Amino acid sequence: MKDPYQIIKKPLITEKSTILRESNKYAFVVDVKASRLDIRKAAEEMFDLKGKILQINTMQVQGKPKEQLFRHRHGRQSSWKKAIITVKEGTTLQIFEGI
Repeated sequence: MKDPYQIIKKPLITEKSTILRESNKYAFVVDVKASRLDIRKAAEEMFDLKGKILQINTMQVQGKPKEQLFRHRHGRQSSWKKAIITVKEGTTLQIFEGI
């Protein structure tokens, strides 16, 4: 297994993911090749969630097309993978420790 910090890259901080935290769901940007089992093991190790994870949902997010008008270039943003981890009631993750 890879290093957990290579599997779970960073927390996904959006308005929707902030609302999901009220229902014990946390969103993360994960490695594109990571499976649900890899994500579960990495989350258990990083956040000390042994036996507290109920469900993991993953989805591939396609990169958006981008265009630079002044240079007449076309391209795309990179595609990435998102994981939403549901934990047991009463369990909180300390994602913003240093803030």
